[in-house]
Amino acid sequence: MRITVFGASGNVGSRVVAEAVARGHQVTAVLRDPSRPHSFPPAVTIATGDARDPEDVRRLAAGQDLLVTATRPAPGHEDELAAATKGLLTGLAGTGVRLLLVGGAGSLLLPGGNGATVVDDPGFPASWRPIADACTEQLALCRADEEVDWTYLSPAALLEPGERTGRFRLGRDELLVDAAGTSAVSMEDLAVALLDEAEQPTHRRARFTVGY
Repeated sequence: MRITVFGASGNVGSRVVAEAVARGHQVTAVLRDPSRPHSFPPAVTIATGDARDPEDVRRLAAGQDLLVTATRPAPGHEDELAAATKGLLTGLAGTGVRLLLVGGAGSLLLPGGNGATVVDDPGFPASWRPIADACTEQLALCRADEEVDWTYLSPAALLEPGERTGRFRLGRDELLVDAAGTSAVSMEDLAVALLDEAEQPTHRRARFTVGY
């Protein structure tokens, strides 16, 4: 499979690239700043582009099977996420190239919460609210789109570097928690779940989530 990854040098994006290469896929890693340090496997093709620019998106999607975006704006620039999502959806319209987005957990429903979401929880950190709201808008933009074959992956509440176990659960729109009430998944296992979906799509034009 030929895969282009936006946000390839980030915490999640770099793990997506590594997992895709390990599975034998042809990967193009897209960087906004080619001078930024990176350590991709030798088989990876490096490209320069901006997800906010539909022409860049269309150019980098040409001949590809799948485009993955794992972009995360810096604090204070959360509005860039919506701009990038619009650029991706516009650039992919009519191309037939699938779009797989790594989003946020804030809009997931709380278990037994009667419709309340993660951000509705009184304990939700205020400092996380701007990026959570940006991810909620990102998902809404996807759901409003009528042309692109998209899939949106929401992680568990706690997403950190860790171990690639290959053992996790999948859900749809409800936050996954373990027996102790913890919602977590490693970035490595998130990448596994994403590549599983890339290879065998089961959530087309839908959101799904992953957790332990």
